[in-house]
Amino acid sequence: MDINETSKDGLALEYELKLTAQDLDSKIATRLEEVAKTANMPGFRPGKVPMTVVKARFGDQVKGEVIRTELDNGARDAVEKNELKLASQPRLDIVSYEDGQDLIAKLMVEVMPEITIPDLAAISVERPTLPANDDEINETMTRLADENRPTQKVEKARKAKMGDVVLIDFTGRIDGVAFEGGTASDHMLELGSNSFIPGFEEGLVGASVGETVDVKVSFPAEYQTEHLAGKEAVFECPVKEIHEKGEASIDDALATKLGFEGLEKLREAVAGQLSSQHAMALRQAVKTNVFDQLAQNIEFDVPPSLLKAEYEGIAKSLAGDDGHNHDHDHDHDHDHDHDHDHSHAADENLDDAQKAEANEMALRRVRLGLLLTEIGNQNNITVTDEDTKQAVMQQAYRFPGQEQQVIEYYNSNPDALRELAGPMFEERVMDYILEMAQVTDKETTVEALYAEAEERAKPAKAAKEKKAAKKKTAEKKASATKADTKAASAKKAPAKKAAAKKPAKKAASKAKKS
Repeated sequence: MDINETSKDGLALEYELKLTAQDLDSKIATRLEEVAKTANMPGFRPGKVPMTVVKARFGDQVKGEVIRTELDNGARDAVEKNELKLASQPRLDIVSYEDGQDLIAKLMVEVMPEITIPDLAAISVERPTLPANDDEINETMTRLADENRPTQKVEKARKAKMGDVVLIDFTGRIDGVAFEGGTASDHMLELGSNSFIPGFEEGLVGASVGETVDVKVSFPAEYQTEHLAGKEAVFECPVKEIHEKGEASIDDALATKLGFEGLEKLREAVAGQLSSQHAMALRQAVKTNVFDQLAQNIEFDVPPSLLKAEYEGIAKSLAGDDGHNHDHDHDHDHDHDHDHDHSHAADENLDDAQKAEANEMALRRVRLGLLLTEIGNQNNITVTDEDTKQAVMQQAYRFPGQEQQVIEYYNSNPDALRELAGPMFEERVMDYILEMAQVTDKETTVEALYAEAEERAKPAKAAKEKKAAKKKTAEKKASATKADTKAASAKKAPAKKAAAKKPAKKAASKAKKS
């Protein structure tokens, strides 16, 4: 097979693969002879089928196999002989082919850029630190004490008010029929805790002991139990007792109630929990500082497909969630069961400034990602199969009762495993960089730490707020013409139900996002 480079545009290369008709026919004939030796067809002894019959029966199949094999071999030869470091999956297309003529194919590849690692020892990085914050610990202790204030039964007759804890039974009904999960006895409910669906707790304000209150509520449209979502219900609630909260106290009794040996142990646990919460923000802050330093010292082309994928992800984020423009007129009378088959550009809702910003962010991220990979490769930094297995187990333990399903999901999904391994690799490379760089610890405050993170998130946040404002305006316009469109809207087909997710996939997806 003849292989010739025909085009080069930065990191995108094209090669022409040519297989002559003579070579192709020869390889097909050789393969047909091999098939004939083992062919088993009615009316013929094994291996004695005439070649004319073999060609008629297997010719097209053999031709396809030979072409695929030769093109695959040619593509592999092009990559190996030219020592190409691929950045993405190559694309191979047949340009022209007819029986008796040469086969011409085009191989399109993207290669990795030449990356020069900057002198890591010359990089200066600030690492923010948070000293123990007694005020924050005291604030948390006070909140815990307030949430766990002892209650005392109200003996004097009075009506329930916000902040009270009421002892109730309840039976929920939709259209007069009790539904599963809507019944309980002797339930202690704090009014104002927002632990029940909106409107339930407010409906018990003003009730007296011995009174049965019918609380009318509507389940939220996005309620997790699908058959209840958006439904109106009536809860029959006999009120048995009213309790009021006593004074909050930070003492050993509070610690014991929360499962600790004493107040000091509780305080240590609170301090440790706060430290863990801030550790992630501190780590992200120092990583960002490293990235900022590295970004100043790198300048190389990036593979177009990697840049495009990163750009589209950022554009969707800036546009808000899926990046689709759902603010166009949806009151037009047509069937929405098409599931939005019409495609949307990821950046169709962005203005020119946002597109430029998304492209700049994507270029930075791809360059930094390639640089980190190169640093890891040159310094033998790896994530082993055992590391990945441990990460899978950690994810599985987060979902009691579904551990085996989560493990099976990851083991049968290579992409999900790579998504676990990727962050581990990045963290190890980051640790190596911090070991090499000149790191200076700098004390910060909780407010400053999170304010900086908020500042960096402003572009995406502003874009989403802009989209929300646009949607609100559209809703106002829709409401002004609602009477005119009501008849047309009534004709619409119902929205198609989404397929139910398998428990393991749902759990694994949740694990991945957290």
